[in-house]
Amino acid sequence: MFSKAAIREISRAASKAGVDPALILAVAQVESGGRSHVMLRGREEPIIRFEGHYFDRRLADAKRWEARAAGLSSPEVGKIANPRGQVERWLMFEQAARIDRKAACESVSWGVGQVMGAHWSWLGFADVEALVAEARCGIAGQVGLMLRYIGKAGLKDALMSRDWVRFARGYNGPGYRRNQYDRKLARAYRAYSAGGGPPVTEAVLRIGTRGAAVESLQVLLCALGQRVAVDGVFGPQTDLAVQRIQKEAGLISDGVVGPVTREALTRRLPYRALGLRLWAYFLRLRGFLEAVF
Repeated sequence: MFSKAAIREISRAASKAGVDPALILAVAQVESGGRSHVMLRGREEPIIRFEGHYFDRRLADAKRWEARAAGLSSPEVGKIANPRGQVERWLMFEQAARIDRKAACESVSWGVGQVMGAHWSWLGFADVEALVAEARCGIAGQVGLMLRYIGKAGLKDALMSRDWVRFARGYNGPGYRRNQYDRKLARAYRAYSAGGGPPVTEAVLRIGTRGAAVESLQVLLCALGQRVAVDGVFGPQTDLAVQRIQKEAGLISDGVVGPVTREALTRRLPYRALGLRLWAYFLRLRGFLEAVF
C-alpha cells in the first residue's frame, strides 16, 4: 500500500474533487502498486512506464532506426521491457527523449493513474509538456490527471457506483480479465475502506457516493432521528435527510456532506460521539474481514 503521507495527499485531492478517497486509492493502488514517486537527483518524480511500441510509431525513419538500435523501440508490443527499478525507467525515458522528446513523453504512462502522454490533446492539454508538468507537480497533479482521464472517458459513474467490470473495461482495456483488474480494484477498495488509510469519513459525500463513509453518515442520521437505511448507498432518502438537518442548522440545503455539514451533524449529538465512532470502526473491520475472507 501507499505510505501514510501519500494516502493523506491522495485522499485530500480526491475529497477536493468530491470523490470517495478509497475509490481513487484503489485505482492508484492497482495502477502503481502503491508507489507514489521516485527520488531522482534529489527531486520527487512520478512513477512511469515506457512503452517502446508507442515510441516506435511516433518516430520518423532515421530516428526510428536509431531508437531500435539502442533497444528503445520496436513495432512489437511488449518487446521493449521496462527495467524493474523506477530510476532505471527514468534513465531509459531520458535516453529516448534525447532522440525525440515529444515522442518519448507521449510514449510514457505517467503517475499513480498511469495516464499515457499520448492522450494530451484528447484530455485538453495545450501540448504533451503540459500533461507531463501536471504529473510532475506532485501527487495532487497526478490524481488530477487521473480524474481528468476518468471524466473524459465517461467512467466516473462506473467508479462512483463501484461497477468494477465496467470501469476496468474502460480504464484497462478489453483484456482486463486476463490480469483480474476488476477483482484487484474491488479488493483494494475494500482494504482502503476498511481502514487502510485515513478515516474515509474525510470524503465529501453526495448523491451516488457509496462505501463505509456513507454507512457511518447513515448511522449518525439515524441517531438524529432521521429514517434512512444503513446500506452504504447515498441515495434520495439519505439526500433528503441531510437536507433536513442542513436546513435546521441554517446551512445551505444542498445535500452535500463536507466538513461544515459534518461538523453540524456531529455537534447535534455530542453525547453519542463515542458510540458512533465505535460503530464506524466496526464497519471498517467488517470491510476488512470481507476483503480477507
